[in-house]
Amino acid sequence: MATRWGICSAGRISHDFLVALKTLPATEHQAVAIAARDLSRAQEYAQKHGIPRAYGSYEELARDPDVDVVYVGVIHPEHLPVGRLFLGAGKPVLLEKPLGMNAAEVRELAQLARSHGVFLMEAFWTRFFPISEQIRRLLTQGALGEVTLISVSVGHPMENIPRLVEKKLGGGAILDIGCYCVQFASMVFGGERPESIVASGLRCCCFHFPGVDETTSVILNYAGKRQAVLSCTMRIELPNEARICGTKGSIEVPAPWYAPTTLIVNNQRHECPLPPPAQPLNFSNGTGLRYEAQHVRHCLLQGLKESPIMSLAESELVASIVDEVRRQLGVTFTADQQS
Repeated sequence: MATRWGICSAGRISHDFLVALKTLPATEHQAVAIAARDLSRAQEYAQKHGIPRAYGSYEELARDPDVDVVYVGVIHPEHLPVGRLFLGAGKPVLLEKPLGMNAAEVRELAQLARSHGVFLMEAFWTRFFPISEQIRRLLTQGALGEVTLISVSVGHPMENIPRLVEKKLGGGAILDIGCYCVQFASMVFGGERPESIVASGLRCCCFHFPGVDETTSVILNYAGKRQAVLSCTMRIELPNEARICGTKGSIEVPAPWYAPTTLIVNNQRHECPLPPPAQPLNFSNGTGLRYEAQHVRHCLLQGLKESPIMSLAESELVASIVDEVRRQLGVTFTADQQS
């Protein structure tokens, strides 16, 4: 029986998620309903993607008995209230990153999911690409020896996007894209908490949108003289590459490492191409969203309440690291005061 998806929001990432679903067998994945605050927007997406039902409120989607799981692609400050809505309705949820605006919100959502016995996972799509699976396998096998240094960067010119520069919309480089770097370090070091966090950054100086970080560099120091060096910016294009260095070798992940199709292990190149999209995408390698959808279906069929690959405990760890980075940069949100 197919997993029946409800789509919450008719934004750019939801479009790509729907295009990605179309690359999977219809016998396994079907989008059966979509909701947006603007009914006409939901109807437009429903027509474009062949979705049977469109709703003008998220509450209607939460009440739909034919929805097995909800993909949530709303803006950052809405993750907590919308997550509450669907979890409270007993709907399994795949919630876009960041799971919450801070670690306190992540903890609240995790506790709510556990109390209701409902599946919840943060949609760090990077974790589920075949290339990421290969990386985890190589690390488990000890192919690099002892990993001592990780370096990773992510950056694109994005200061023209209002939600990324406005505090009230949960803007800033570290929360929107830098969290990818943090989760990558966490994946490589097995969910270990760093011993120390050193962050430095530059904040947007636009008069109308003061306060969010524009460019941020972070050093995570782990026990045993291991280190992760992370860079993110929404001002310029960075190499968008990742490197893992160990005592016996190295792994390189070329751009875009956060949606990877290529892996270089000790100078040997491995390719894992993506299926082509049936419609134009908003994000590079967007059909790679199919892998997190496949993983969610697997978890639901197994009766799991959280992912063994992206656990709620690790989501909280990533959020707590991002919190500390923001604290050192002096970037705070209203949610921080409320938590």
